[in-house]
Amino acid sequence: MFFKGICFITLALLLGACTSAPKNQQVSFPVLKAWYEGKDVLYVTTDVSDREMAKAMNANYAPRLKDAIPRYPKPPHVKTALERVYAFPNKEQDRTVFPSAPEPLGYLSENRAYSPLWIMYAVVWKDPSQAYDLKSEEAIFIAEDQGLVTIERTDIVVNCPVIPFVVE
Repeated sequence: MFFKGICFITLALLLGACTSAPKNQQVSFPVLKAWYEGKDVLYVTTDVSDREMAKAMNANYAPRLKDAIPRYPKPPHVKTALERVYAFPNKEQDRTVFPSAPEPLGYLSENRAYSPLWIMYAVVWKDPSQAYDLKSEEAIFIAEDQGLVTIERTDIVVNCPVIPFVVE
């Protein structure tokens, strides 16, 4: 019983250390917009597994994020913490596309597919003059089926949590 009490106190102290912050201190992050099923979502980028991209995004360089990438080809039944994120490296589109987001936002989310860890897929228009905004994963797949874009998996992993509130 004594041991259980010590474990509980130790656990409480450790968890408290993760959540306590000095009062009246704030931090700010650039809030970015992405598309999710045709709707705006807001997110922040905190960590990137690629040094150059981390520098460009003013994020932490976190090479160990690559350790989350499973071996490919990955069988469909193998679950990982990574979700896809679609980026447009040639800048035909300024917003990324998320295939999942918390629904509803915040602690009541019921979307079990959402993860803030993303493996980046590059979407490239074959003819940039035909580019238009692709606002969902489905729209990207349709454009690929029509031969308008190519999709290529990268080895870049990013930590980009969708923020659970509206910014005005």
